[in-house]
Amino acid sequence: MGKSTFFTGQPVLNQLLNLIDRNSVKALARAGQYDRYYRYFDTHTHLVTMLYCVLNKCTSSREVVSGMKACSNKLEHAGIQKAPGRSTLCDANMKRSYKVFELLYEQIYRRHKQLLPDSRSVNNLKLFIADASTITLFQQILKAPSPGKLNGKRKGGIKVHTLIDATDDVAIQVSFTAASANDMTFLKEINLEAGSFIVFDKGYVDYSQYERLTNEGVFFVTRQKKDARYVVTGSNEVSPEDKASGIIADRLITLGTRTHRKKIKLKSRQITFFDKQKARKFEFLTNNFSLSPLQIADLYRKRWQIEILFKRIKQNFPLKYFLGDNENAIKIQIWGAFIADLLIKLVQVQLKRKWAFSNLSAIIRLHLMSYIHLFNFLNDPERLSTTITGEKQLKLGGSQFGFKT
Repeated sequence: MGKSTFFTGQPVLNQLLNLIDRNSVKALARAGQYDRYYRYFDTHTHLVTMLYCVLNKCTSSREVVSGMKACSNKLEHAGIQKAPGRSTLCDANMKRSYKVFELLYEQIYRRHKQLLPDSRSVNNLKLFIADASTITLFQQILKAPSPGKLNGKRKGGIKVHTLIDATDDVAIQVSFTAASANDMTFLKEINLEAGSFIVFDKGYVDYSQYERLTNEGVFFVTRQKKDARYVVTGSNEVSPEDKASGIIADRLITLGTRTHRKKIKLKSRQITFFDKQKARKFEFLTNNFSLSPLQIADLYRKRWQIEILFKRIKQNFPLKYFLGDNENAIKIQIWGAFIADLLIKLVQVQLKRKWAFSNLSAIIRLHLMSYIHLFNFLNDPERLSTTITGEKQLKLGGSQFGFKT
């Protein structure tokens, strides 16, 4: 029998790490002096450790360290001579800035962006989506998103603000705030090219930022708040086709506020849409006057894509237990989840066979330290089971009948 093509000299973890340029990691750490106080536990080793933690769904530093020690000989493929101690890991999570992991994510994304699919483009528009997801913490490290419990104990919470490119389906910008912080602060950090579209919900209402986006040539699509102040200045005729699809009205309005130091009068467009499935009426707000009202409504529908990203990360890399009780350690672990999500997404888009992300994540977790050729196996897993069964039968021979072979 010919040699099996399903096994390789590197464990699955190292095959994932091959998507990361190790020399670039070293250069990044050297430029930011992130390895200044560490002789052995450098940034690359820290990255591998956090990926091992996230991909294996470890819930404590003890699990991470003991698991890595158990397979220390396999970690040599990743350039790690010795598994870290608990104190070393906890100390690095507290003192090494989470910013290096943010830079690593951006570096990986830029390097492999061309591999990500572009089939989700909407009418050749550059579409971006912004939203936030709250992660509950067991301690009041950051302010809680709601009043405390009756017994007086409060839980902390961190809000993860995320911007995605609708064509890539991965995060391109992430920011953290306390869970009680207002969402609108994230809009100030977003800078897009002229002609781009950005979709966000009504939690990001900030007329000054709407004005900035308009002046920069960026189009926004959002929902209008019930207590919004505006003046109707005109209306556009709604076609019979749009009416049949749920469009009720297409009005021109001027948004304004009296509480701002600088009075803002922003010309906008209000689309009233009735969703027959949900039996609800929605009012969409945009600064684009050329697209049809139905196209504006369809753009807002695309916002579900970022909800899927949050769901994907929380289901496959549960962020319920953290290795540290400080803000820096929590942010490092969240960035570890985003890096793991990006790496698996890069594997998914290169496979000939279609895999659901959750199934792919589970397979990688189960075989993380196995010497299986990841791409060959995922493209034809049935062939592997047949090969293994055939090899076992050849090795066993007549032993199953009690004879020596």
